[in-house]
Amino acid sequence: MSTALPLPPHSHPHYTMEERRKRIFAIVAASSGNLVEWFDFYIYAFCAIYFAPAFFPKSDPTAQLLNTAGVFAAGFLMRPIGGWLFGRIADKQGRKTSMVISVLMMCGGSLLIAALPTYAQIGAAAPALLLLARLVQGLSVGGEYGTTATYMSEVALRGERGFFSSFQYVTLIGGQLLAVLVVVVLQQLFDEAELKAWGWRIPFVVGAITAVVAMLLRRTLHETSSQASRSHESAGSVRGLLRDHWPAFLTVLGYTAGGSLIFYTFTTYMQKYLVNSAHMSIKTASNVMTVCLFLYMAMQPLFGMLSDRIGRRNNMLLFGALGTLGVVPIMYALETVSSPFEAGVLIVIALAIVSFYTSISGIVKAEMFPAEVRALGVGLAYAIANAAFGGSAEYVALAFKQGGHESYFYWYVTGMMAIAFLVSLRLPRHASYLHTDH
Repeated sequence: MSTALPLPPHSHPHYTMEERRKRIFAIVAASSGNLVEWFDFYIYAFCAIYFAPAFFPKSDPTAQLLNTAGVFAAGFLMRPIGGWLFGRIADKQGRKTSMVISVLMMCGGSLLIAALPTYAQIGAAAPALLLLARLVQGLSVGGEYGTTATYMSEVALRGERGFFSSFQYVTLIGGQLLAVLVVVVLQQLFDEAELKAWGWRIPFVVGAITAVVAMLLRRTLHETSSQASRSHESAGSVRGLLRDHWPAFLTVLGYTAGGSLIFYTFTTYMQKYLVNSAHMSIKTASNVMTVCLFLYMAMQPLFGMLSDRIGRRNNMLLFGALGTLGVVPIMYALETVSSPFEAGVLIVIALAIVSFYTSISGIVKAEMFPAEVRALGVGLAYAIANAAFGGSAEYVALAFKQGGHESYFYWYVTGMMAIAFLVSLRLPRHASYLHTDH
């Protein structure tokens, strides 16, 4: 794609129907890979209860789950490395190359897990290979976010970038919901003994096959980075990023820390919170969260469109302000909620606040960096903040609860929301770098 002349911040170029069609297809192809990546990443957590005995043959089921959770956490810790590695590839070799390699690695990790011999067959090599597969998947998903966010922001139609970029989180949440759906279907088709014996392998095979489809779609994409940006002396360089763009990097790090923390608080941790603190049954809590996540997914394009009207900066300021004011009362209300419907309403309100951020998460970061370090800046800042604050959310919440001070966690999230608000004041009123059409 050729590079057009810079456009004023609010000018909307005229796109032909063919150009619109090509760009929408590119968004679909890029986001389909994102859905597959997150499906493959989450299916591990949902199937762990079935395959844990095959790899960690201890008499204590809790010890088995702790071991599988440890492997899950190891995959999480690979994200910053993935953010750096794939950000560098995307800035030096191209966005398309990075996205194809990323989804291929996820495919390889899923295939390895699907075909792994058990502990009874090869001994200690089984959990070691499981860890290896999970590290590969963690590396892949760590690189997926930054490159996909960058590509989708660059290929999206001008004047509608918030709307189109929001589909990154539509597919991220969609991957999580699809993983739940596949497990539910398998539970209807097979009994527990069959799932523990071999049925747990099916979702990983499904994930690997869909990853191949996503890879083929991504191979058809046009490259959005220019030869000039890829050959720039700072292209994909951490030194160049931190030397020339450290204020932008710290800004992104700051609001991503709060964004990741509140996202994981009201998504992955909330199911456990409803069981442990609101005293719901596991099945009821699962049903509530499935409905809430579906509604949350559907909200993303609406909040993305809102950002196209009021500006990314205003979206982020609303996110920080409403999060600061809303977290404590919502969490206290959820403690004493009397019905699943009331809990669902409160969680949807919280997720609406989070949507001010997640709908534009990718583009608000991409607009902070020039093309030569864009994927690296977005991916590395996200991965560091996500691993440190998002990845630790559940642990911190449960630690406070165990210590008898559960409410401290509410104030911790509130404090991070206040920081996100203050950091968002530094955002430019208009996109500084994403002013050219590719």
